[in-house]
Amino acid sequence: MKPFHQILANNLVANVTNFTVWFAITFWIFLETRSVFATGMVAGIYLIFTAGLGFWLGSIVDHNAKKLTMMGSSVVSALFYAAALALVLFEPEGAFKDPFGPYLWLFVLVVMLGVLAGNIRAIALPTLVTILIPENERDKANGLVGMVSGIGFLTTSVISGFLVAYTGMLGVLSLAFGMTILAFLHLGSVHIDEGRPAPSADAPAEPKRVDIGGTIRVIAAVPGLFALIFFACFNNFLGGIFMALLDAYGLSLVSVEVWGLMFGVLSTAFIASGIIIARTGLGKNPLKTLLMVNLITWSVCCVFTIQPSIWLLAGGCFVWMLLGPYAEAAEHTTLQKVVPLERQGRVFGFAQSVEQSASPLTAFLIGPLTQFVVIPFMTDGAGADAIGWWFGTGPARGMALVFTLAGIVGVIITIVAFNSRYYRDLSAAYAAGQDDDGEDGGAAVASPA
Repeated sequence: MKPFHQILANNLVANVTNFTVWFAITFWIFLETRSVFATGMVAGIYLIFTAGLGFWLGSIVDHNAKKLTMMGSSVVSALFYAAALALVLFEPEGAFKDPFGPYLWLFVLVVMLGVLAGNIRAIALPTLVTILIPENERDKANGLVGMVSGIGFLTTSVISGFLVAYTGMLGVLSLAFGMTILAFLHLGSVHIDEGRPAPSADAPAEPKRVDIGGTIRVIAAVPGLFALIFFACFNNFLGGIFMALLDAYGLSLVSVEVWGLMFGVLSTAFIASGIIIARTGLGKNPLKTLLMVNLITWSVCCVFTIQPSIWLLAGGCFVWMLLGPYAEAAEHTTLQKVVPLERQGRVFGFAQSVEQSASPLTAFLIGPLTQFVVIPFMTDGAGADAIGWWFGTGPARGMALVFTLAGIVGVIITIVAFNSRYYRDLSAAYAAGQDDDGEDGGAAVASPA
């Protein structure tokens, strides 16, 4: 377990670094431009690259040592952060104030590429859980991964809020560059005995390429696995609303320092959730856990912005953070069980690509839609006349209405999924894998010919 714990610690540093930059640039863009359109575009840029790169990054993970790929991600991130620092230092006067200015969006692109390089860790880490952790302990290990993410989220939100308030992006990027170098040096000292999965005697050699067809055949061989991925995709379609609007809505209620500090306090829910999962696991059917979590979180989404209260918003965010690691651990545990190890990087990458593919559409659409349609609707339009007397009026209430509608749709879709044949099929496939005596996490599915 020692190498696994060292990897978790290293990932904590890398995640804190990369997501401090991500939070900070979102806060900073809104404060510089006061444009919901701009924050929606930032989220869209991040998510569209995440969707496009997932499959390729998964292939890199499968065809190389996991430690090497994680160290490479640190090198690439450091290079982009250095380039972004140069853009800050040589900024033409007022260039960052224009939400449509090319210099601003060149800077956003460079920063986002530095953050995106860290995504390879999100693909490599669950494959290392398969390699290093016995099968019957993987759900608990995935809980530890969630706990580390929660600690990172706590630190990230606090650091980014205060850094943006007192140092701007210069301080954020200077810290990010230094911490990325430290993560690289530490990971170089960690010894990981990864081994290599032995290929089947009747299977051809694994192609050293993206190989979309072979990965799709692996996923299709497990009844209901495509449905799980597309369910997560739809959740992310709605979740793109949070990436586009949550910071802008929160900053309409409190200052950036308070918003960052509040998220730091609330993210203790991530830590508590990870500790609970690490002790108790996810039960006999992780898929049931995943759907129950979704039903609760979307129900909360229906009401947590129904009035302009920071306490109501904080309570809703706490529930989301408490239950979020359950959903992620459930999906990872299922994939680790039913997918062969030699394909897991590509399957996790494929899942990342497909699941994130909907969020860019939402983020790109929801910013302009909220700015130019819903906000006027709830400021002096028909919505303000119809429900403004109890729901409230103004720009913030326009954003709040979007959250409420998203929650209603999420509840309906989760109920449909709970009653679907795909849920029953994949639950049965997972249960069949539990009865398999093989030690390989992908024993339930043969490698494709």
